Amino acid sequence: MIKIYSSPSCSSCRKVKAWFNKEKIPYREVNILKEKLTEEDLKEMLEKSLDGTDEIISTRSKIFKEQHIDVESMSIKALLAFIQENPSILKRPIIVDDSKIQVGYNSDEIEIFEREKQVIAAKQIAKENCQNCPDRENCVHRFDDTKAAIERELLEKRELKVKIN
Repeated sequence: MIKIYSSPSCSSCRKVKAWFNKEKIPYREVNILKEKLTEEDLKEMLEKSLDGTDEIISTRSKIFKEQHIDVESMSIKALLAFIQENPSILKRPIIVDDSKIQVGYNSDEIEIFEREKQVIAAKQIAKENCQNCPDRENCVHRFDDTKAAIERELLEKRELKVKIN
């Protein structure tokens, strides 16, 4: 399930949710200002981030500037606790699924989640039609193969993005 970490006043968050709704891709919204983020949520963001804290923490946030935070000198436990107490330091929206993370709204990059709809469709087709298929192991509807192809495509796009920058 895709999770969108957002806040009500964020215009990029509204754009992301509108895009997911238009594409009929299911997601769970997490309002970071109302729901306390768990350590697991934050660890998942950091693990999937290519740039670690730089990708998810806004150094322009008021709290970050006022408290002169040095993320590099904090232990992971202290950093996670700080974010939990001050969720407004997170960039928004943060979109997380089983294998990737995207921060902010970018009309080109958000299309990688279009593949999520294809995975859901392939999984449904396999569930409905492929249970007794004699060629099940080589079936084009196999969820594991579809997911692997999507992950390869995502990795290629990220590698291209790194080369460009």
